[in-house]
Formats: sequence, C-alpha cells, structure tokens
Amino acid sequence: MQDPPKHDGIATGTIYNDTSRKLVLSFKHGRKIALAPMLAGMIRARLAGLEGEWLAVPVPLHRLRLWSRGFNQSALLARELAKAENVELVVDGLVRTKPTPSLGGLGKRERARALQGAISPHPKRTDLLKGANVLLVDDVLTSGETTNACVSVLRRAGAKRVKIACFSRVLDEAL
Repeated sequence: MQDPPKHDGIATGTIYNDTSRKLVLSFKHGRKIALAPMLAGMIRARLAGLEGEWLAVPVPLHRLRLWSRGFNQSALLARELAKAENVELVVDGLVRTKPTPSLGGLGKRERARALQGAISPHPKRTDLLKGANVLLVDDVLTSGETTNACVSVLRRAGAKRVKIACFSRVLDEAL
C-alpha cells in the first residue's frame, strides 16, 4: 500500500512455469514467430473489455537487439492484440535509447539500474500518447522493472491510463 502500482492493471495469459517458459523461449529465441497469435489469444482471454479508444504499445527493444534478433516479440504480440481488440497499434510509441544487458538473471535492483534512462517516448509520438489509454504489451513480466520504466515514461508523456498485457508473469515467490 505504501508503493501502489503506477499502472491500471495487468492482464496475463498464464503464470511463468516450465511450459510457458518453453513457449516464450521458442517464440523469442527459437524464432517461432507463428506462435504470436496463440500467445496473444491467451493474453486476450484475460484482458477485460477495453472501454473507449486505446493504443497498443509494445515494450521496445534497442535497435542493436532488434537488428540481431530480427523482430520485437512484444511488437508481434501487440500487433495481434491490436487486430483482435480493434485498437491502434503504435509499434514505435516507446524507444529504447540505450542498449541494456540481458536482464535474465539480474535481481530487481540491478534490472532497475540497467533500465535507468533507457526508455523514452518516441519524439514523433508524444502528441499521440498525451491523454491516451495505453495497452503496454510485453512477453514476460518478471520483476516488473521493465514495465515500470515504460509506465513511468508513458505517464510523463501524459498517458491517461496504462494497462499491462503480457503472455506470462513470474510470481513474486519465484523471484
């Protein structure tokens, strides 16, 4: 209660376990991008009806990581959700302005430190974000530091509401 969330809720397709881990790793690192509709469908099953107009904004990758991977897995999920929910996709609403190390294996504090100043609103999208309802899309919510950084940036850009949509969520007990 002393540190309330900055977001307006989280819609999660599933908890992070061995099965969801295999799906995420196949999707993200195994380049099985055809899994995007199924993973997004699982998120959508938990997503309460979005009242009014919304923007689907994926968690950004730094351009070097995007170039090496060839795709942003969060953008693929956001595209599927935007299509299914009939909301506007703003694939470049946020920008990762500096490369960050892989956050896997880092604790909450180390993740927060690595993300400090790494995410910004796209300068050409600030007018669109101001006063908007934003569905922030990611593949896995681990410690919440990445989504917290994104939510903070979206709030500073003037977003009215920010709801997080992710395929899989790590329970606090597992951290």
